Amino acid sequence: HIIGIIHKPSHRVKANNTEALRRLFDFTKKMKFLKAATAVIAALVVTPASAFTVSPTAFVQSSSTRHSSPRTILHISSWGDDGPRGNQVVEEADPETKIQAYLKQPQPVEARSNLDGTCLVSGLVKTKERTDQTIFDLLNLEDSAFKFDKIVAFVDDVKFAKKRLLSRHARYTGLLDRLDFSEAIAAGALPTVEQLDGVKSWVAVVSGGEGVDIVSELTQISGTAKAATSIENVAVLVTDATSLDEAAAKAAVESFASDSFSFTVIATGPINDKVEGSMPYMISELGTANGTVSAEQSFSRDEGLRMITTALALESGKNKAMTFTEVTDVNQTETKLVRGLRECGFTRPQEIEHMISKGPEAYMKAIEEFRTRVPKALPQDQWWAAEQEKLEAKEREKQKTADKDMAEKKKKEIDDIAREWAKREYFRKCMAGDMPYSEDEYIKSVWDRALFEGDLKYRMLHGQATDERRELAEFKKKQEKKKQVMLERAKAAMADLLDEDDDDDEE
Repeated sequence: HIIGIIHKPSHRVKANNTEALRRLFDFTKKMKFLKAATAVIAALVVTPASAFTVSPTAFVQSSSTRHSSPRTILHISSWGDDGPRGNQVVEEADPETKIQAYLKQPQPVEARSNLDGTCLVSGLVKTKERTDQTIFDLLNLEDSAFKFDKIVAFVDDVKFAKKRLLSRHARYTGLLDRLDFSEAIAAGALPTVEQLDGVKSWVAVVSGGEGVDIVSELTQISGTAKAATSIENVAVLVTDATSLDEAAAKAAVESFASDSFSFTVIATGPINDKVEGSMPYMISELGTANGTVSAEQSFSRDEGLRMITTALALESGKNKAMTFTEVTDVNQTETKLVRGLRECGFTRPQEIEHMISKGPEAYMKAIEEFRTRVPKALPQDQWWAAEQEKLEAKEREKQKTADKDMAEKKKKEIDDIAREWAKREYFRKCMAGDMPYSEDEYIKSVWDRALFEGDLKYRMLHGQATDERRELAEFKKKQEKKKQVMLERAKAAMADLLDEDDDDDEE
């Protein structure tokens, strides 16, 4: 019994040693498996991302990025009958059906070297319907080519202009640090030579239309710029230039010829309120048969301001006179080109520079050269056409969504204006002591009139035509008819109820 007690611990030690050896063996097996797995994973690792040149989404990676690195040790035999991708022959795409085959990777554009000092803007901040701050924001963009120390707003009324431009947005963007004001000697007058002293760049907006002598305005601008010794850049945006015929436009453009400054003149049709960049456009030479605009060819106000400021910044915009018109035909060359530029990641300056310096002519030349090189249709042409159709369908959907968003934004703005009007009316009546309703009840009772006032104010703020007296009279007339119809319906409903009561009494 004593011996058994002495030998019992040795059996326990032996059992523990056996268990330890088994665990050690399992651990060794796991380590070997882990080491083998690590080797396989290392074999699957390809060249680091830093070894590739990342291209924009719309572009195919260059052939140099398709080959594996010398560090790659994985060999795959499942490439298909054509072999590895690097050995496959890629057929040249038709630029007419796939515009990405024509467009190259976006490159930095050349800007003018004298976009500093003082810039003066004339012809704006004249109406209460809009602030006209857009052009000042464009000239003050931090990531643009403009390096102006001062941006002068040349206006008819400095006090009025300050109310329109000295906003919270101007403070946040740093515009207030550069913005200055100069007042015309008379309403509608252009700056004098003395007022242009020290100004290096002059951006003038000329609003055409009935009764406006655009040629006289342009000639006066060019003459004043020639007399001002400090002027180096003159950019003129002419809106509603429907009265400019070929001969008049040519004479006006010729008046800008000078060795002392560079000029850019852009003419558009009547302005509209479309969002900047929402429509393709066509550029023609002002002063030629194709460089005239009609009353039906309207153009976005914000897009026009974008065009004139970008042309002022571009070296390719020097000494150019152009007309810009919107393009609605989805099959027109300009539509395909502008949309292609945007889909390929071109910024607005890169896009506009391409349209000015190359335009559809270079694109059509590339198509002709492709037809010469590849006269026979390629098998994948149908696929390219399908892809192009997808892109166009996507663009149409985007346009539809943008229109819907614009409509919703308009409705919200009108509702906000209407509610503010109703609140003011409620406050006015409360002060008069004649108000038995709560604010919400009163707003609900006058909501139709409030919506009318909101719609009228919205159109006034966006520069649309309004006739307040006539529209108010028509609104009141419609409301009176509406009341009469509702009254007749109420009488008919009451009569029906009375008839039912009489029938119940007889029963």
